Amino acid sequence: MMAPFPLPLTELLGHWGSYVVYLIVGFAFGYVLEIAGFGNSKKLAAQFYFKEMTVLKVMFSAIVVAMVLIFLASGLGLLDYNLIWVNPTYLWPGIVGGLIMGVGFIVGGFCPGTSLVAAATLKLDGIFFVLGVFFGIFLFGETVGGFSEFWNSSNMGRYTLPEWLGLPTGTVVLLVVLMALFMFWGAEKLEQYFGGKEAADEPKWRIGAGGGLALAAVGLIFIGQPTTLDRWNRIADEKTAVLEERAVQVHPGEMLEHVHDPNIKAVLLDVRSEADYNQFHILDAEHVPLAELPERIPMLHMEAANTVFFVMSNDETAATAAWKTLQAESVPNVYILEGGVNNWLSLFANDEFLAVNPPVERGDDQLAFAFPAALGDRQFPAEPDPHKYEFAYVPKVVLELKRAPASGGCG
Repeated sequence: MMAPFPLPLTELLGHWGSYVVYLIVGFAFGYVLEIAGFGNSKKLAAQFYFKEMTVLKVMFSAIVVAMVLIFLASGLGLLDYNLIWVNPTYLWPGIVGGLIMGVGFIVGGFCPGTSLVAAATLKLDGIFFVLGVFFGIFLFGETVGGFSEFWNSSNMGRYTLPEWLGLPTGTVVLLVVLMALFMFWGAEKLEQYFGGKEAADEPKWRIGAGGGLALAAVGLIFIGQPTTLDRWNRIADEKTAVLEERAVQVHPGEMLEHVHDPNIKAVLLDVRSEADYNQFHILDAEHVPLAELPERIPMLHMEAANTVFFVMSNDETAATAAWKTLQAESVPNVYILEGGVNNWLSLFANDEFLAVNPPVERGDDQLAFAFPAALGDRQFPAEPDPHKYEFAYVPKVVLELKRAPASGGCG
């Protein structure tokens, strides 16, 4: 079974206990930035003149070390990568925002994180930069409505380098590590040329550290990352018991209730064939064939915390397979429509519908009604009125709130 990482601190330590951990982590982060010299605007600005490249070396070292450790832990089954928040990519807003921040970094000598370190040590330039940050936040909040369309444009979701390059994760990690080592070497050469530093002054242990990091990245290629089947096998005993207890098969009446609940975002995933989907589907159900479901998982992880997913097929066979995939990939709040679309039609179809679409003999997970025309959701049972029906059922949906995303950024 997958180890419980990332740790659910609130569940383990309580509300205030988790804040103690956050305080310790925040203090340690600020301390490391301070002893690395990141509270000194002159040291930070010197990188843009190629005289002092500490910022690049420290920050890039932290990035590549964290990257290697994360994917090694994931490959060994110690960490569930799906539970790590990855900021969604908004391409053009990200490029524009990066340029604005870069100019601010050069002009002010700080990025937001390092300015807080400088302000904490009562450096006047850091304090004024932080005040500028607060003013910028206020200004952005007051004006974002005027350019919200651009701000939310080019959303690529949880988009990572392996997806972009179409390469295995281990290969990408090794390439990034080699790029970082090359940049460290280049940074030292620039410091020697522009800053007058001596090569002999550099610590000798850096060579061994770089070599060890590269070897770990090579090892990651052989370890690889867990497949969906690997992830399912780790949780199969626990989740199979849930299926057998019928704890996640939701009565159509309960699903209908949650579809109309303003406090819940119900996402309906119809995993049937395109032909069956076109003949009939529930209003607002998204057609996601079972084979294409893994491609949608990154986007499903980006849904709001109050989202509940309902998967459906004609009966339950394909929907159960989809549920297993989503469980293996740590998508929260996933339920199966009990009895599938056939059960939905049996409960909500009226005489007029049955006269046109009579019941027929069918095999496993096939439509139990004959549809002379492919009308999709343009039929009455696709959108029943929840106020006209009363069903006796055991409620099963329990909203499990996703963990809050971790913040990221410079320094």
